[in-house]
Amino acid sequence: MPDRNLTGQDAAKEDILLEVKHLKKYFPVRTGFIRKTDLKAVDDVSFSIRRGETLGIVGESGCGKTTLGRTVLRLTEPTDGDIIYEGQSIIGKDMKEYRRKMQIVFQDPYASLDPRKTVSDIIGEAIDITKSASGKEERREKILQLMQLVGLNPEFYNRFPHEFSGGQRQRIGIARALAIDPGFIVCDEPVSALDVSIQAQIVNMLEELQETRKLTYLFIAHDLAVVKHISTRIGVMYLGHMVELTYSAQLYRHPLHPYTQMLLSAIPIANPDISAVRKRIRLEGELPSPLNPPSGCPFRTRCPRCTSQCCEDTPSLREVEPGHFVACHNCG
Repeated sequence: MPDRNLTGQDAAKEDILLEVKHLKKYFPVRTGFIRKTDLKAVDDVSFSIRRGETLGIVGESGCGKTTLGRTVLRLTEPTDGDIIYEGQSIIGKDMKEYRRKMQIVFQDPYASLDPRKTVSDIIGEAIDITKSASGKEERREKILQLMQLVGLNPEFYNRFPHEFSGGQRQRIGIARALAIDPGFIVCDEPVSALDVSIQAQIVNMLEELQETRKLTYLFIAHDLAVVKHISTRIGVMYLGHMVELTYSAQLYRHPLHPYTQMLLSAIPIANPDISAVRKRIRLEGELPSPLNPPSGCPFRTRCPRCTSQCCEDTPSLREVEPGHFVACHNCG
């Protein structure tokens, strides 16, 4: 990555909340009686996030989006690279201090809540661990305030997760993430398991919370329409690599990487007249295995622009337009 930030202009260092440098996460997989091979879930990914913005991460299933989010929070330990939060590297540090500042909203609202605990226990767990309430009454008051903040009725205080719909459960998960007032939240496909109408409610609530509580998001999703709506900038991942990164409007108006162009061409258009004349770019071939990725460019086996250079050299993420980064030998 270049030394300047992703807008292409010098910015005050304090504007960068989170910086990820050459992050790698490999999982050893047994591929024989003795032999083990590294599954490269995240492979040399770099980006930064400014305070108050939302960086969306998109890509097809298996591209490493969720692993990236979990590794940034050190829920899984990185294989290599650096994660810098508020100017300090968190690699090798005790994460107890940073858990107050960095939280996550999980994808599955059914699996991410303990079925044996009530709503008050789930939301109040972080309050108890961090001792951020002086007594039972203050604890109760904080939990009720959080429930009101995410649109949950106070009468749900002593109910269990099985008594709620998917949307309500996700609200509980969001309240839990907000319980200790973090500044940064990884949203790991928080609406993918919900009905479309509920998705809109949750996304709108996340935007309101971002404004009122000065939050910064890493928003992981596979729904390109949702990501466009909520994100300031968007990063596109393919086979563990970041292949394109730019502002949301710029990505949809002028995608440069052939993989991004194919993804965007697959978005349904409500207008039948436009849809009838629109050309769909088809993605040929199968997704390569991360256990045995192609040499050179990870996308070359499915790319119509592939050249001999693509087979030999892995392209780095470079700025080809102001604020627009792409990892492609034949773009820009």
